[in-house]
Amino acid sequence: MSNSLELQGRRALITGGGHGLGRGIAFTLARAGAAIFVCGRKQAPLDETVALLRAEGATAFAGLCDVGDEGSVAAAVAEAEAQLGGIDLLVNNAGVATTAPLQKTDLATWESTLRINATGPFLLTRACAPAMIARGFGRIVNVASVAGLSGSAYLSAYCASKHALIGFTRAAAAELGDRGVHVNALCPGYIDTDMARQGVDRLMATRGVSEDEAIRRVLATGNQKRMLTVDEVSGWVLQLTGAASRGMNGQIVVLDGGGAV
Repeated sequence: MSNSLELQGRRALITGGGHGLGRGIAFTLARAGAAIFVCGRKQAPLDETVALLRAEGATAFAGLCDVGDEGSVAAAVAEAEAQLGGIDLLVNNAGVATTAPLQKTDLATWESTLRINATGPFLLTRACAPAMIARGFGRIVNVASVAGLSGSAYLSAYCASKHALIGFTRAAAAELGDRGVHVNALCPGYIDTDMARQGVDRLMATRGVSEDEAIRRVLATGNQKRMLTVDEVSGWVLQLTGAASRGMNGQIVVLDGGGAV
């Protein structure tokens, strides 16, 4: 474990913690001293995350949760509070992305994307906030996207959900900030995870291009120079939950991989 234990004594709930960015966030916060509860919809990857964390000496637990279901969220938060003794840090990381032309985006896809990407963070924040307010401390990080700041072709549902999440972040920050609960959002571009790789694989299969060319085309949709790494994005989650977060509330941190340069 890290010697820089700025989160020692803190307890973190991370959604979508079974793989990819969620697992990376869990490791980053654990290495800073936090006890971890990861949740998601599949037990096996969650158990693997916990086993890996415990192998490093971390305190870690897992539970199932469908973030878009009110009852499931209530049960997961209750389990996390029971296992950890409370929740100080909430990272709303779970998310989905579906690519389709507007006219081929059916209502079910639209509604499920909004439910997971926007309603989920609302339900988790609403469930965790009362205890945070009572303690006078809480840090909530919503993992949004650069797609929440602009429009992208073939991503109407995803863009809408991430715009909604940014609006919710600002509203929750305004309401909770003076009670010790800070709410901020991260807006990363493409991260080198399975989700981004699926888009690359689709391009390779449908367009017959090389992997390098597929990556270039994917990045070009966001004017991004390179894939972000899990470590650099999870490092910003640490910034927004650690000592540096004392002076940040309602902020939208953009990680665009050099797109604005």
